[in-house]
Amino acid sequence: MSAHHLSLLVTGALLAALLRLGWYLQRGLGGPGRREGDRWVHHALFLGVCVGVGLSGALAWRAGGSGAALLPALALLLSMPRTRPGRADHWQRALLCTAAFGVGAWAVW
Repeated sequence: MSAHHLSLLVTGALLAALLRLGWYLQRGLGGPGRREGDRWVHHALFLGVCVGVGLSGALAWRAGGSGAALLPALALLLSMPRTRPGRADHWQRALLCTAAFGVGAWAVW
């Protein structure tokens, strides 16, 4: 398995964990003390996904592929702070990011 394939798989797993935790937080599950700690984990996963998408694109480009297919996903991820957690635009953009990553990963694979 090449480095960019591994990077895509790890980034996809991080993205799945990010979405799951985001759904958990969006639904308000868990106790009040636990929720604040989960927010920081959610932000750390978000940072990991952003780095992973950028790294996957760079590794794919280095391997001779078109890493540019992941740029829409990265652009959408970097625009996430413009949305507000708990509102519809936040989770809608998160799903759009996921779809863009899926299409980009398929194109880069």
